[in-house]
Amino acid sequence: MFHELLLSLLGYTGDLIIDQREQLSSNTSISDECTFKLAPDISFIEPSNRELIERIIALGFYYRELDRFATKSRNLSWIRSANAYSLGFIPETLDGKAEKPSVYRRALANGLLEILSIYRSAVLHLEQKLLSETMPILATVTQGLNKFFVLLPPLYELILEIERDNILGGQLLNLLHKRCHCGVPELQACIKRLLWQGHQVMYKQLASWMVYGILQDQHGEFFIRRQEDRDREHGSYHPDIAGKLAHLSTDDTTLTDWHLGFHISLDMLPEYIPMRVAESILFAGKAVRVLRNPTPAFQSDTAMFHQLPRSFQKIQGLAERFPFLKEAANSQGLGEDLLPQSEADKIEAMLLELKESSEFHKRSFECAVDSIHAIAASHLWQLVVVRADLNGHLKALKDYFLLAKGDFFQYFLEESRQLMRLPPRQTTAEADLMVPFQLAAIKTIGEEDKYFSKVSLRMPSFGISVKSSQSDLPKAANYADVSSGSSLSNASSELSLDGWDGIALEYSVDWPLHLFFTQEVLSMYRRVFQYLLRLKRTQMELEKLWASVMHHGHSDFAKHQKGRDKGSKTQQTRQRLQPMWHVREHMAFLVRNLQFYIQVDVIESQWNILQTRIQESHDFTELEGFHQEYLAALISQSFLDIGSVSRILDSIMKLCLQFCWKIENLDSYSNTSELEHIAEEFNKKSNSLYTILRSSRLAGSQRAPFLRRFLLRLNLNSFFEATARGVLNVRPRPALPVLNQE
Repeated sequence: MFHELLLSLLGYTGDLIIDQREQLSSNTSISDECTFKLAPDISFIEPSNRELIERIIALGFYYRELDRFATKSRNLSWIRSANAYSLGFIPETLDGKAEKPSVYRRALANGLLEILSIYRSAVLHLEQKLLSETMPILATVTQGLNKFFVLLPPLYELILEIERDNILGGQLLNLLHKRCHCGVPELQACIKRLLWQGHQVMYKQLASWMVYGILQDQHGEFFIRRQEDRDREHGSYHPDIAGKLAHLSTDDTTLTDWHLGFHISLDMLPEYIPMRVAESILFAGKAVRVLRNPTPAFQSDTAMFHQLPRSFQKIQGLAERFPFLKEAANSQGLGEDLLPQSEADKIEAMLLELKESSEFHKRSFECAVDSIHAIAASHLWQLVVVRADLNGHLKALKDYFLLAKGDFFQYFLEESRQLMRLPPRQTTAEADLMVPFQLAAIKTIGEEDKYFSKVSLRMPSFGISVKSSQSDLPKAANYADVSSGSSLSNASSELSLDGWDGIALEYSVDWPLHLFFTQEVLSMYRRVFQYLLRLKRTQMELEKLWASVMHHGHSDFAKHQKGRDKGSKTQQTRQRLQPMWHVREHMAFLVRNLQFYIQVDVIESQWNILQTRIQESHDFTELEGFHQEYLAALISQSFLDIGSVSRILDSIMKLCLQFCWKIENLDSYSNTSELEHIAEEFNKKSNSLYTILRSSRLAGSQRAPFLRRFLLRLNLNSFFEATARGVLNVRPRPALPVLNQE
C-alpha cells in the first residue's frame, strides 16, 4: 500500500488510489477540486486512516496539476507556428477558452519546477526511509511531507486563478507581488522566488527597450505597447491606415513613434510600479529609438558618422533575413555617435544589477529608472539643442510667428493692403498673397537668414468657416455686439466673415526637431500669429488713414488757395469730421499700447526667461516643459484664453477697420451717423475692456505680471477711468475737497 501511496504523491494513480477524471490530456484544464480518492471498495482501511490518506494523496493531486501547468507553459511548440499566431490564430483548450503563449507563465513554470524538484527529492527520501523501517507507519509520511502541506495548496490555488482568469504579463507579476504578503515564511520564500523568475523576463524586456530601443513583446505582456496593438484589441484597427504608415519616410516614422507609436498599457502595469516611473521608462525607450535611428539626411548634413567596421557589415548581411537583427544592426551602426556605447553599457549595467538582485527593491528600481531617464534626456537634449540648433529655430519662430521682424510684416501689409480691401478669391487667394510676401522678403530679408526658407504662407479655405484666432478659444462665438443700426450690423457681419483673417504661416521642421515642435505647438504659434497680424493690420490702417487725410487736406488747402470760392464744401466736410479725428486718435492710442504691451512686456520678457532656462537646462524633458510654459504664458498674458476679453478685442479691431474704411469712402454728401455709431460702440468696448482688465481677478493675479504697466499707460491722464464710470459700476476716485473762496 505504501508503494501505491508514494506513486500517488508523484501523480500516478492505480487501483487503490484512483483519479475521478478518466480522460486526461495536455489540453485538459486544471480541475477546481481534488480528484484523487481512495477506491470506494477498499474495506480494510480504518476510517481514521482513510481520512489521513486522502489528505496525503491530495499532495499528489496538487503536484500533478502544478507539473501539468508547468509543462504546458514551457511548451515551445508555438515557436514553430509563429506565423499562425501573428495572423491571429490562437489555439483553444478543450473547454473553448483561448490560450495565448506567455513568456511570463514560462518563467513562472521554471520557478514551479524548482519547487517541484525539491518535492520529488522529499518523496524519494521518504521512500528510502520507509524501506529502512521494519514497521512503516503513516506518521512517517506526514512528518516527511509536513512543509508541503503549507506550500502546495496555495500554489495550486495560484495556478488555478491564473488559468481561470487568463492572467498574463504584468498582471501575473501583480498577482505574485500580492501573494508575497503572507505570514508563512516558507510560502513567502517560494512566492518571492516565482516573482524573481517573472522579473527576469521584465528586466530583459526593459533592457531591450531602454538600451536598444526595441520592443520585444510578441504576446502583448509588457506594459509598454504599440499603438496598433491597442487599436486592434479595441476594434479600431484599420489595415489601410497601417499600410500607409508602413510606407512613411524615416522622419514621419520617427514622429509617429514618438507621439503615437507607443503607450503605457495600464492593464499590464504592475501596481507596485508608479505611473511616473512607467512614463520615464516609456520616454527613455523612445529617446533611445530616436538616438539610434537618425535619418540619412541628418547623417549626411552633420557628417558625424564614421565608416562602419566589417563586423557590422556581417550583421547587416544577416539582417536581411532576420528583422530583429536588422533593427539592432541599424541601432548599432547609425546611432552609435548619438548614444555612445559607454552610455549604453552604463544603462545595461544598471538593469543587470537589478536583475541579479534576489529581491525587488522599489526604491532601487526607481533610482535606476531615473538615472536612465536622465542619460536619455541628456543625450536627446544634446541632439536637439546643440546639433539641430534648437535656439536658431526658436528665434526664427519668434521673428516670423511672433512678428519680431516688424519691418518684414510692415512691408508685407503695405504691399497687400489694396488686395485685402477686396474679398479673397477662392482659387487664387494664396497665390495672390505670395507676390507681396516675396516682395517683402526681397526688401527686408537678408541672404544670411537661413530659416526664412522654412516659412511658408498659407491661406486656408475662407468664408463662414474661417474665424479669427480668438474663435478657437473656449466659450468663443461669432460676436457682433451691435445693438442698433441695420447698416452697422450688416457691416459687422461682413467683417466677421473676412477671409483674410485666416492668413497663417507654416514652418517646415526637420528631424529631430519635430519631436519638439509638434503640430500642437505650431498650432499655438499660429494662433498667436493670426492675432498679432490682425492687430498690426489694424494699427497700419489707422496710421494710413491719418496719412491719407492729411494728404487730402493739404491738397484741398492748395486748391482752396488757388480758387477760394471752390473750397466751401471741403471746409464743411472737414468741420463735420473734426470729432472723428479724436475717435481715430483714441483707437490708435489703444491699439498702439496693446501692441507695445504684447510685443515688449509679454513676448520679450518671456523670451528672455526661456533663453535663461535653455542655458541652464541640459534635460530634454525639462526643456520641453519650459517651452510649453513659454507658449502658455504668451497666450494667457495676451488674454487669448479669456473669452470675454478676446471677444472684446476682436470687436475693437473690427470697429477700427470699419471706421477706417467708412471714412475713406466718405464723400461730401454722406451722413456721419454711421461713424458716430461706430464711435459710440468703440467707446463702450474700450471702456468694458479697461474695466475687465483692471479687475482684481486679472490685475491682482500673477497670470499677467505686466498688466499694471499696460493699464498705467492706458490711463495715464485718467481718461479711461473717467469714461469708464458707469459701464460696470466702476467706483470713481474720491474727489478732493474744494475750499470756498470768498
